[in-house]
Amino acid sequence: MQIGVAYSEPGQQMWLNIEVPDDSTVSDAIQRSGILKQFPYIDLAEQKVGVFGRLVKLDAPLKPGDRVEIYRGIIADPETVPRRDMVEE
Repeated sequence: MQIGVAYSEPGQQMWLNIEVPDDSTVSDAIQRSGILKQFPYIDLAEQKVGVFGRLVKLDAPLKPGDRVEIYRGIIADPETVPRRDMVEE
């Protein structure tokens, strides 16, 4: 089945469409994508992953067309950073 694997960081986005066996998990897809070789500092033990914006575990099964996403940690506390979309008066 075909799925996508996505990872983004400031100034660089990676989206790969890959073919995986029908019984693949999120972890299988990430390993097969080769994205961990391009970004060796990705730590799946620490970073969260999801499918279409919904957090999942690494052993979650995949369905055809799923998009696996690897999330980076938050670098700023959203409670303390002013919103950018506020209209200045």
